[in-house]
Amino acid sequence: MERDRKGPGNTHPGAKPPHLHGGLVAVTHDVSPRLDDLVVTAHRIRQAIESVIEGKGDVIRLTLTVLLAEGHLLIEDVPGVGKTMLAKALARSIDCPVRRVQFTPDLLPSDITGVSAYNQQTREFEFKPGPVFANIVVGDEINRASPKTQSALLECMEEHQVTVDGTTYRLDGPFMVIATQNPIEMEGTYPLPEAQRDRFTARIAMGYPEPTAELEMLDVHSAASPLDKLEPVATTAEVRALIEAVRAVYVSQPVKKYAIDLVTATRHSPDLRLGASPRSTLQLVRAARAHAALAGRDYVIPDDLQELCLPVLAHRLLPSIEAQGQRRTPEQVMAELVRRVPVPETQGK
Repeated sequence: MERDRKGPGNTHPGAKPPHLHGGLVAVTHDVSPRLDDLVVTAHRIRQAIESVIEGKGDVIRLTLTVLLAEGHLLIEDVPGVGKTMLAKALARSIDCPVRRVQFTPDLLPSDITGVSAYNQQTREFEFKPGPVFANIVVGDEINRASPKTQSALLECMEEHQVTVDGTTYRLDGPFMVIATQNPIEMEGTYPLPEAQRDRFTARIAMGYPEPTAELEMLDVHSAASPLDKLEPVATTAEVRALIEAVRAVYVSQPVKKYAIDLVTATRHSPDLRLGASPRSTLQLVRAARAHAALAGRDYVIPDDLQELCLPVLAHRLLPSIEAQGQRRTPEQVMAELVRRVPVPETQGK
């Protein structure tokens, strides 16, 4: 829950001195030991993933940010660049239940959520849980399934629960969906609807590796996959504790307003026919908290929001017809808006 603070004078006996960054005053509580543990554990997970994925430090960092922000990740890129490998590497780095779903055109919603089956011995219907009943769910090529099947993830991604035959089943936390997809112009795919895209906290692209990283990949992956040797380096309880620590990261009122200004700018831009939703504002701030925590800070600064705007907001935006005619992408429009929206001023000026 957010805590309103009117200034540095409203500290309590356990508070630390105010942090000054970019003119913003952030009154923080003594959560440094928990943040220190977070940084150490996140570093272990990151190293484990980097043993499988070479040369993608920024992508791995964003993946951890989404995990600690209690969000979901969409990895979109051309085939063969390591989308599924990244998802599986994160899943194997944490000692928790993991399920993988290969999305195909004939996949049914019940294949994801579960189904009630009749037991002839007890003469009652028994619920058979689907693959969403795990801490990390890897959805491979999600846009190859029909929109009807894709919609089976809507409830569990937003509310962390599944309703089957009128009965609601809660999903244990942490719960994260990591979905991969090829670009929608690839043959045999279904574009994700806006409601589905809006539930993903961030979208990232792997991109092609640098020649040096690709050369190292040939040396490491040619004999055997390093994924087979990857062992868990963190437990589910540790990840839960990290998420709790992230929730305690402080966000000042000017930074909150800055987040709202960034999102509001997308709703009024003539280059966009669909701006970002209020859900995106909440997820942007949550991601900023995780981003700050991974940097060892217990407070959010505007730089955190600026770095996350493109991966968190761009995939939710739809360009106008004019922007499409000019071949302007939502990423380009969002980057321009970030440059135009004023950054919070220094207090006391």
